Amino acid sequence: MRLLILFCWIFSHAHAGFINQLSASDTLPVNRVVQLAEQQTKAYFAVHRDSLRFLHSLTASGQPVEVNIHGWTAGFFPGKLWYLHAFTHNPYWQQQALAYTLPLSADDTLTTTHDLGFMVGIPFEKAYQTTHQAEFREVLIRAAHSLSQRFHPQVGEIKSWDGGPWHYPVIVDNLMNLELLFRATALTGDSSFYRIAVSHINHDLRYRFRKDFSTFHVLDYDPASGSLLARKTWQGYADSSCWSRGQAWAIYGLTVAYRYTQNKRYLFYAQKAADYFIRHIAVIPDHIPPWDFNAPDSLKQLKDASAAAIAASALLELKRYVPAKKAAYYQQWAMNLLQSLCSPAYLNINNTHTYFLLKHATGDAHHHREMDVPLIYADYYLLQALWRYTHPERPDFFF
Repeated sequence: MRLLILFCWIFSHAHAGFINQLSASDTLPVNRVVQLAEQQTKAYFAVHRDSLRFLHSLTASGQPVEVNIHGWTAGFFPGKLWYLHAFTHNPYWQQQALAYTLPLSADDTLTTTHDLGFMVGIPFEKAYQTTHQAEFREVLIRAAHSLSQRFHPQVGEIKSWDGGPWHYPVIVDNLMNLELLFRATALTGDSSFYRIAVSHINHDLRYRFRKDFSTFHVLDYDPASGSLLARKTWQGYADSSCWSRGQAWAIYGLTVAYRYTQNKRYLFYAQKAADYFIRHIAVIPDHIPPWDFNAPDSLKQLKDASAAAIAASALLELKRYVPAKKAAYYQQWAMNLLQSLCSPAYLNINNTHTYFLLKHATGDAHHHREMDVPLIYADYYLLQALWRYTHPERPDFFF
């Protein structure tokens, strides 16, 4: 018993010392955010404990909205738990992260979704980096094989959705899931994954950007000929507008693509996407984007904190690959976003029972869904951005 008490005392002081060390030298309240995330997650566990259900959002009455193992956002909740473990080194959070990660291995053979990078890649990459267990590596490889099945050689890209009013839709979000393929090549030496990812990006860049470097959300192809049929939106305001989270996905996805390929064309487009994003948030007092940059003024008050968190995290990696002056520029804009996100206007500082760090995110205003709500991926990318901020030397690795 004495040894147990001694261990707990040493651990608690080491934990506090680690977090205090982070917060003592930076201008972001890393300590407060991490501790708040711990409190909120424990409050959630106290009343909702099912490792086959994954926190996604809240209802208007404050009740948790959860998804099952096949929900596209399922991987973000264990991803958040892995970051709590990384920040605190508390074995409790590793136990919880594993409990919510392991069930998602059931998704590694799914061929009906393009979101395996979110669902499987996020939690299992962190599990593998933390534990080095071969079984987690194998899950990642199987998931990459499954994602590869959605690649159509004639189109040259991975199909996003089955069904709906499309012929062969490819959404900007797809760029995010390509990291799973790049990692699979790194893990196995099998270049087929890499070739699919590169083909996807090269074909995508032909049509994804407008002349001002804003992005289209949906590219619809003719699967027989591979020719482009239409450029549309599904979650943005209009086909001609720029959905802010889609723009953030483009910054992030193309930055990751450059990390793995060193292809300067990808870096060029990542910067252009970032510069467009920054130009538009620069004229907003708190810099947090509306859900769509081109929405009419009556709808621009609807913010998307998730787009801000994704962009901040992406900028903190992008700055590593550009000259010093541009790096400082991206660093400052990441800070501007994070300072707003960590302010009382967006951070749930005094209400741990919301179960979420961030408020004022928007999922799909085009269809009047998830408007001005917390969303799990907003929390995930906020913690990732803070991790990258406090570990600038290795933003591409978990530890």
